Amino acid sequence: MRCTLFVGILLAGNPLRAAEVKVSDRPGLAAALRGIASGDVLKIGPGEYGGGHFVTGIENLTVEASDPDQPPEFTGGKEAWHFSKCPGLTLRNLRCRGQSGNGINLDDGGRREQPVTGVTIEGVVVEDTGPVGNFDAIKCSGLDGLIIRSCKIQGWGGQAIDLVGCHKVLITGCSISGKPGFSQHTGPQFKGGCEDVTIEKCRFKDAGERPIQAGGSTGLDFFRPPGAKYEARRIVIRGNVIEGGTCACAFTGVDGAEFTGNTVRGPEKWIFRMLQETREPGFAPCRNIVVKDNSFLFERAKVKSEINIGPGTSPETSRFEGNRWFAADQPDRSAPVLPVEEKDGTYGRPPQPAQSGDTSTDTFSE
Repeated sequence: MRCTLFVGILLAGNPLRAAEVKVSDRPGLAAALRGIASGDVLKIGPGEYGGGHFVTGIENLTVEASDPDQPPEFTGGKEAWHFSKCPGLTLRNLRCRGQSGNGINLDDGGRREQPVTGVTIEGVVVEDTGPVGNFDAIKCSGLDGLIIRSCKIQGWGGQAIDLVGCHKVLITGCSISGKPGFSQHTGPQFKGGCEDVTIEKCRFKDAGERPIQAGGSTGLDFFRPPGAKYEARRIVIRGNVIEGGTCACAFTGVDGAEFTGNTVRGPEKWIFRMLQETREPGFAPCRNIVVKDNSFLFERAKVKSEINIGPGTSPETSRFEGNRWFAADQPDRSAPVLPVEEKDGTYGRPPQPAQSGDTSTDTFSE
């Protein structure tokens, strides 16, 4: 199955040759995976390939559609793909559907002090995972320098994207939407020692109980690095559109987060939750949350309280500034009740479409 040698690099005086490997059916894919080597580019043709593909210990591997307009489909099975200890991995223009466990699973092989670096997931579609229970569309454990770009996730059981002990992560330009019949506990979730995670320019539609969860609840044996005393810290959530869901975002045992420049439309119960689910000695309480320059459009008949604050948190450390709040059914009751006084907030002014024609963001009349 190996063909078209196309790269020669010198490393410590030895040439490394990477192959472009093309496959067009499931037997061909199985044969290619048995002989795959570090640096290879695996190009997969259109068609259905089934699930259950496992790769371990391969570096700088690219797995992509040979034709981006006709992505290969990996249907059924417990998982579509599982990559373990594969630094430098790129997944591009693949479609996974109907897995009973996780759609795509990437991990460090349990080596919690040896993170996998440089993984990129781009243009990937994951649909109909689960449908009920702790089953994730994309699950990542122990990855550093992860990029998830321009992906689409629809219908899942547990988390749309579950990050455990991942660091320096960018999730950008993705579409995440729930479907009836799927439990959809959270959208993207960052926990177990996650750090320096940014989610930006994404669109959420009915993405579960907690469309975004900064933090969470993790067993101590799964934290990366071992001994971390925070579920997540330095989380940035910016420039997203979040529509529906029980709330827009839950901050759960997070030590420092920014929620800026987002548009929130139609939450069902709250706008935010501040929770502390990990109560082990020495763990930081949920604290240091900045909420700035966002637009909140909601119905007062549904949102009785803007923020659900649980015990063991430090809401007094939060900061609210320059947000725009509009209760469509009762504009005179748009002003929120917050744990601290807001600076330069705007209340009760109806939104107007953005002048640029970009409907991803709402502006408010002066």
